[in-house]
Amino acid sequence: MRPLTDPVDATPGLGDPFEFDAAVEHTKTPLWREVLWPVEWMRLRMSPVYYGACVPRGQGEPVLVIPGFLSNDIVMFEMHRWLFRIGYRTHFSRIPFNTDCPNETAKMLLSRVQAIHERSGHKVRLVGHSLGGMLARSLVQRAPEHIDRVVTLGSPFRELVRAHPSVVGLWEHLKVAKGDLVGRNLKASCGTGHCLCRFVKHMLDPEASEVPQFAIYSRKDGVAHWESCMDENPERNDEVDSTHVGMAFHPQVFRVLADRLAEPI
Repeated sequence: MRPLTDPVDATPGLGDPFEFDAAVEHTKTPLWREVLWPVEWMRLRMSPVYYGACVPRGQGEPVLVIPGFLSNDIVMFEMHRWLFRIGYRTHFSRIPFNTDCPNETAKMLLSRVQAIHERSGHKVRLVGHSLGGMLARSLVQRAPEHIDRVVTLGSPFRELVRAHPSVVGLWEHLKVAKGDLVGRNLKASCGTGHCLCRFVKHMLDPEASEVPQFAIYSRKDGVAHWESCMDENPERNDEVDSTHVGMAFHPQVFRVLADRLAEPI
């Protein structure tokens, strides 16, 4: 019988994985608010921020944008192009559909970050939405020498994963429907709290890092509980008035993002 966790990725020190299941929590978030995200997208198009007004500009620094769960680079296209317009050298994640085992996705992204770093000669700024932000924080644990900073957008990295039950429950459906595109590397333990892969270890027991990690969160988030999206250092948190999906389109998020990407470190 195949083990539930990859022996190569199993992490000692966290005990028997079947002694706890508190790593993944359901929470009562206002999921109905997420229907408002098209309004936030329209507000972005009408905002001066969208056209680069009154925001600090980049100087060609590389930025990798990482989409959230069930998402791909199409959702991040608006942010990608906007960052390019305000002076950054932006890169897509090349994730076809973010439904695979996060540990395997992190391995792929690590190669992407290393390649961007080598080509540009600059450390990479990571911007991750939801699960994408959690992946970005895992990359900091794997290769801090390649990363300049991380900005997470509505990413529940504090409790892996405190989110609406309809979202958490999708993992079970993905494991049943997995194929070449959807959930190709998902294991029975994925999304249950019983997994001890490196990605889970990086969320539950992260090592101290000198790489700045900023967090943008919203109390109106209808998917992830906002408290689980905050960094322990209050000076690295920014609250916005956005839905969860709208984090990828909200003008307030874009303004804060521009400030954090340009902030001297």
